[in-house]
Amino acid sequence: MLMAHPAVLEELLRRYEELRAQHGQGGDGVARRLEDVSYTLCVSTGTREIAAALAAAREQLRRHAPGRNTPAGTTSVPA
Repeated sequence: MLMAHPAVLEELLRRYEELRAQHGQGGDGVARRLEDVSYTLCVSTGTREIAAALAAAREQLRRHAPGRNTPAGTTSVPA
């Protein structure tokens, strides 16, 4: 399975949170942009629901956080 670059996931999560905060306030096109970023998060994480997409994106970012011994693009295998 292809995985989105961590920087892309970070940006999508940032935009999602920003739009969620604005959604209750109304505004032009906020609902549509929220729908778009939710869809993109789902596609980027291989999920079908936004809750699963958020969890998957956060987990991928956690696994690829700076300071880990595993280089980006590889996975560690437990011994």
